[in-house]
Amino acid sequence: MKAALIEAPGKVTVTTVPDPTPGPRDVVVEVAACGLCGTDLHILQGEFAPKLPIVPGHEFAGEVVGLGSAVTELSLGDRVAVDPSLYCYECRHCRTGHNNMCERWAAIGVTTAGGAAQYAVAPVANCVKLPEHVRTQDAALIEPLSCAVRGYDVLQSRLGAHVLIYGSGTMGLMMLELAKRTGAARVDVVDLNPDRLATAHQLGVSATAANADELDRPQGWDLVIDATGNAAAIQDGLDRVAKAGTFLQFGVADYATRVTIDPYRIYNQEITITGSMAVLHSYERAADLFATGVLDPDVFISDRIPLDRYPEAMAQFAAGQGRKILVTP
Repeated sequence: MKAALIEAPGKVTVTTVPDPTPGPRDVVVEVAACGLCGTDLHILQGEFAPKLPIVPGHEFAGEVVGLGSAVTELSLGDRVAVDPSLYCYECRHCRTGHNNMCERWAAIGVTTAGGAAQYAVAPVANCVKLPEHVRTQDAALIEPLSCAVRGYDVLQSRLGAHVLIYGSGTMGLMMLELAKRTGAARVDVVDLNPDRLATAHQLGVSATAANADELDRPQGWDLVIDATGNAAAIQDGLDRVAKAGTFLQFGVADYATRVTIDPYRIYNQEITITGSMAVLHSYERAADLFATGVLDPDVFISDRIPLDRYPEAMAQFAAGQGRKILVTP
């Protein structure tokens, strides 16, 4: 089958690899669409993936075309979205409900072959059947939405909160949509990209700016969310948290990224600094939200690029052009 392959740091090609074979409790999915994500860039840079080469792609959906011998929950022809998370369910973190901290953490498209291919294998337990009205080629958005849902689980957002989001790429815009639906009184977005800010306006943001100073809120925001992973944005955001407020590190930063905190201010103003890593008990809820129309795929998806042009799609994503980019086998 045809697949994208990250062969070594900085090197990605489209090539032919063996067709996947399902285990007893696996299914084979014919991929309809696979999203590009910041994690894919980190893998291409030689981070995250424990070993290369790897077929990337952890945001995907498609049609079931193969069944393991012990699969009874799905049938050939079912349309599914796939939760890429793979846990051991045995370590201390799994046993205390923190599966995303699993000591043997793995993920489809990160540690095992993913959805940037014609076909992908997934455990049947990781597949969510799509309702009739949801287009399979849009359902790759469910995985990033599930990460955003996890982020809001961590935030424990209060009604009437004033929210500031750094970054209006796919994840920042998803956090905007969830903030609106969790009772925020105001949601502001900071970004340097005017095209992305225009999309935030389309989605009903309260205000946008290239610099938070332009928003004129000296008392700060109750919730500040970094969806960039950029050191300058993170540093600025930490300084914008209101008394008794919360800063969420949601964007994926490089390993080497460092910022400075003010311990006395954290103590004196009871500021919470927290993080949100991937998916945790949130994929099915994200699928349900997606089915209700919480996101408009036509707004969020800016490009649908053939799998043959995967390296070009990665270059476009790395350049910050567009919103969610999907590759279509």
